[in-house]
Amino acid sequence: MAVNGLGVCSWSLQPDSPADLVHRLDETGLSKVQLALSPAVSERETWGGVFEALESGGISIASGMMAPVGEDYSTLESIARTGGIRPDMTWPANEAMSRAMAVLSRQAGIELVTLHAGFLPHDPGDPERSSMVQRLQTLASIFSDQGVRIAFETGQESASTLLDVLDEIDRDSVGINFDPANMILYGMGDPVEALELLRPHVFQVHIKDAVSADTPGEWGQEVAAGSGEVDWPAFFKTLADGPRDVEAIIEREAGSRRVDDIRTAAELVRTHVGPITC
Repeated sequence: MAVNGLGVCSWSLQPDSPADLVHRLDETGLSKVQLALSPAVSERETWGGVFEALESGGISIASGMMAPVGEDYSTLESIARTGGIRPDMTWPANEAMSRAMAVLSRQAGIELVTLHAGFLPHDPGDPERSSMVQRLQTLASIFSDQGVRIAFETGQESASTLLDVLDEIDRDSVGINFDPANMILYGMGDPVEALELLRPHVFQVHIKDAVSADTPGEWGQEVAAGSGEVDWPAFFKTLADGPRDVEAIIEREAGSRRVDDIRTAAELVRTHVGPITC
């Protein structure tokens, strides 16, 4: 597995319009983006022209991201309750969104969409786990019917639980968006050990760093890439032993110097993998 592309998450730049997104991408020096697709589906008046704006700006789309309806990241407890496709109350809206997003992705030539599945239960006998697996199989079919793969982001459950659920879903079009920082932020284990376990299923990686919480059960803290607990030399070495090439997408969701931090993260990647298309 080699890193064959380098980009940045659109939401890390906090743009207020397609033109603003292109401007902020230019400031990072990167010309590849993972695009938040939920606004393009639900806020058409503002974001309906984002694909044309990116193309005009010379920006390519590495992948899309689906933010499930109703997610509340205020606390670990709130996101455990509301995250992903787990809540019954928001499932109809999320299924409807996925259908619109799958069609939009095909039309835009986007081949991969990522999302958080939503705190998958560890116990295989948990009825809620069976329900979630069925819903994830439904999502997989919706997207694959449009020629689009999906990938679940790491962190909200252990790597072993996620691996078991992938086996239950049993679709070649379903994989993982591996985010090493999320393993630390959610207290779900060592990122490199998790990557070793999940490596055969990795479709994309996020470049993000974090430090653990002082108190178990609380959030860790996201920090600039290279200043946290992720062992980046071991991470990239483990990634290199995987079965497929992947793109590295920088994600920065905290701090007031995001463009500078994104530039720093890009140099971190190049330090470990050499010259790379961006």
